[in-house]
Amino acid sequence: MVRQPLTPEQIEAGRRLGALLRHARAGRDLAQVAHAAGISPETLRKIETGRLPSPGFGTIVRLAEALNVPVQELATTWRGSDLPLEAAS
Repeated sequence: MVRQPLTPEQIEAGRRLGALLRHARAGRDLAQVAHAAGISPETLRKIETGRLPSPGFGTIVRLAEALNVPVQELATTWRGSDLPLEAAS
């Protein structure tokens, strides 16, 4: 299966998500947060820097739990402030 290249909008969505996660981590050790979420520190680093702009749903749920951030807040940030869910697809 060939994965389609990400659109500029998807890349920007990943950057917004990464910025929110960095802010939510607020000085907590990256490796500790990654461990709590069950992912590798490198994966978290890639998400936070926007190099992995569309992580899997399970990863997002585990990060939300580890950082005590509502999943809905992560979804809203990924979509952009006022965009409906359909526009993000």
